[in-house]
Amino acid sequence: MNRHRVFLAGAAGAIGRRLAPLLLGAGYEVFGTTRSKEKAGALEAQGVVPVVVDAFDARGLANEMTAVRPATVIHQLTDLPPGLDPSRLAEALARNARIRSEGTRNLVAAALAAGARRLVAQSIAWAYAPGPRPYAEDAPLDLGTEGTRAVTVQGVATLEGLVLGSPPLEGVVLRYGQLYGPGTGRDAPAGDAPLHVDAAARAALLAIGRARPGVFNLAEDSGFVSIARARRELGWDPAFRLERGQAA
Repeated sequence: MNRHRVFLAGAAGAIGRRLAPLLLGAGYEVFGTTRSKEKAGALEAQGVVPVVVDAFDARGLANEMTAVRPATVIHQLTDLPPGLDPSRLAEALARNARIRSEGTRNLVAAALAAGARRLVAQSIAWAYAPGPRPYAEDAPLDLGTEGTRAVTVQGVATLEGLVLGSPPLEGVVLRYGQLYGPGTGRDAPAGDAPLHVDAAARAALLAIGRARPGVFNLAEDSGFVSIARARRELGWDPAFRLERGQAA
């Protein structure tokens, strides 16, 4: 019998690189996507089966996923500049919103075609409309905002709607805080809801088997968002870090 197969979209990204060893260590068979043939070798060296495909290639993505037939799909796709370069960030926000809308739509379609049971997707924890803090998961998103924030929030709303509203897929949305740590461009906590990349990866691992469908806030306990549901239902701890030598 095949081991539980996980299709990790964005395996070469900041979270994907920290998540892959956790998945492999837990006994999952991991198929990881990258757009770069050069990065495929690094994934293979980790023990990940590389899948070179672009999320905007709907047919190619569906073909690759159907060949794998994963039980779980994990969406960690982003399109942000290396080191979060401020000079390139504005244009990247529009590309990232496209990943969240068109890329997610393609992932959902491919997951349904491949017969996947669960889709775990990365979202953000700072898209809430102004209101009382800490924000719980049922607080409204800031859909009335304007400017570049509107592009981001609309992309988030589209992603979450697709993930949560595509039965029979069991959709789990992980609203991550502002990432820091290896590969993120930040070495120290920053923002209202900081989150270490290793703790973010750990949440995705836990979401495969422990999470009921729905939304989870994930951040350090700064008072900006409530992380009570993640602690209670996932057994998640924001202090989690990979052991030395565990990450690639």
